[in-house]
Order: sequence, then structure tokens, then C-alpha cells
Amino acid sequence: MTMGEEIQEETELVDEEEGEGEQVRGGQEKAAEEEAGDTEQSAVVAKLREVQDKEFVEVRLPADVVEEAQQVWMAFINSASSREAAGEAIYAALFDSAPSLQSLFKTARSVMAMRFMNGLNSIITAAASPSALKVQVETLGFQHLDLEVTVPRVVIFRDAIIDLFMMEMGTRFTEKAKLGFLAILNYVGGAYIYIRREYAVRIRIINKSWRTANNKSADFMDAGAEGEEGEANEGEGEETQEETAQEKQGGGAAQGDGVEAARASGEAKNSNNMKVPTTFNEMFMFNGAVMGFGQSTWMNIILDQFDDIV
Repeated sequence: MTMGEEIQEETELVDEEEGEGEQVRGGQEKAAEEEAGDTEQSAVVAKLREVQDKEFVEVRLPADVVEEAQQVWMAFINSASSREAAGEAIYAALFDSAPSLQSLFKTARSVMAMRFMNGLNSIITAAASPSALKVQVETLGFQHLDLEVTVPRVVIFRDAIIDLFMMEMGTRFTEKAKLGFLAILNYVGGAYIYIRREYAVRIRIINKSWRTANNKSADFMDAGAEGEEGEANEGEGEETQEETAQEKQGGGAAQGDGVEAARASGEAKNSNNMKVPTTFNEMFMFNGAVMGFGQSTWMNIILDQFDDIV
């Protein structure tokens, strides 16, 4: 073997050793990252064993926990004769096990049952994606702003759902699935409380401003104005009778004065009948007419949407 061949062989051995070293380091780094991810997700699950209402952030649950919870959910739906029947089971579990919450059940039973069904389905389906889950829970949270959601009520709701699955699914409802439902329901309940506490005040300000802009208290003001106008008309009637008597006694000069008084009264009446915009809708249409859009139907369509937007 020549000197060159020996050097080439040694170089190849060194390259192989370096390649093996890089693979080992890469495997170690990957294992460390996975371990860190698992630790972080385990910390999230441990935290969500209780209702967290101090913050509302994205959460990433362990993939195996989410998958197990989703499989149990689908098994529960498939075990029922229909989605409506599954919703009825959820409704009955909540209604019967939580007498203190029965005052919140104001909608028809069938409608409420499907709301529970669709709400839980959308949440569990989105549980694998932190961003999608946060958006879905936030949307539902805004829909429940009128309800006083508290930690004890969340616990009652959560325990009723978990007890239902334990009874209906038996051994299929594993500890991992139970952990998944526990974390998801605690996350949702805490989010509802957070949203109501942080956003409800802002929404009330918007609604109050919208009512002010639309002069919602104008009904009472208008009633008062009508009463004053009636008294004024009655007074004018008495004055007219007195003037008529004076005209009969006073002759032509008094009659001329009566004509002038009637003309002045008519001008004042026309001035009082001028419609001044006092609400957002009236001002909107007034400005539209000034700009030449008074006959445009699309202006009314836009105006009709403001209430829904607010």
C-alpha cells in the first residue's frame, strides 16, 4: 500500500467518525427538544387541572391526550341514535346534576341540547390546533357574555360532563381521555370568565353609546313634548275664542289684526313642524339626501346593518 493510499484511507475513517458524531449530536438535540416539548405540554396539562381565569392564551395539549379525547367523543356520538339524542343526554346530565344552574336554561330544551352538542363538538374538534381552539373558544365566549360564568359553575358543568362520559362509555373512557376533557373544559370555562371580565365593560360602553346616538330615551321625551303641544293647542283655542268675541265687538280693525295674528301663527306652526335629525339614523339619511343619495336603496341597506354590527 502506498503512502497516498494510507493517507486517503485515514481521511475516510476520520470523515466517517465525524459523520457518526454529527448524527449522534443531532439525535441528542432532537431528543432534548422532544423532551422539552413533552415537559412543556405536561406543565400545561398540570396547570389546566384547575380553572384558569387570569389569562387567555393559546395552549398546546399533548397530541396523545387530545387524540384520546377526540376518539372518546366520536364514540359517544356514534353510540347515540342521533346527534340530537347525544345532545339530549348532555342537556339532561347538566340539568339534573346542577339545580343551581337550571335558572340559566331559558331556551327550549331541544334548541339548548343542540347548542351544547355543537359547542362541545367544535371545541373538541379544534383542540389539536392551539390557534383554532383559541378562536373557537373566544367566539363562544362572546356568545355567553350575558351569563354570569363563575369558577364554581364551571366546575359543576365540567364534572357533569365527565360523569356522563364515565357512565356512558365505561372502560372506554380512559384516564388519558378524562385528563383531556378535564383540561379542555377548564380552559374553556376560564376563558369565558376572562372574556366576560375583560371585554364586557367595553361592549357595554359601545352599546350605551349606540343607544345615545339613536336617542333611545326619546320615547319619554316625545311623550312630554306631545303633552306640551296639546296644552299649547288648548291655550291657542281659548285665545282664538276670545279673539273672535273681540272681533265681533271691535269691527274691521280688530278683524285686520286677527288676519295678521293668524298669518303669524301659521308661520310659527310651519317652523315647529320642521323635522330636525335627532338620531343617528335620521342624520345618516339627512346627510345622504344632502349628498344626492336620498333615493338610493343601498343607503338603507347599510343603515340596517349597524344594529347587527353593534
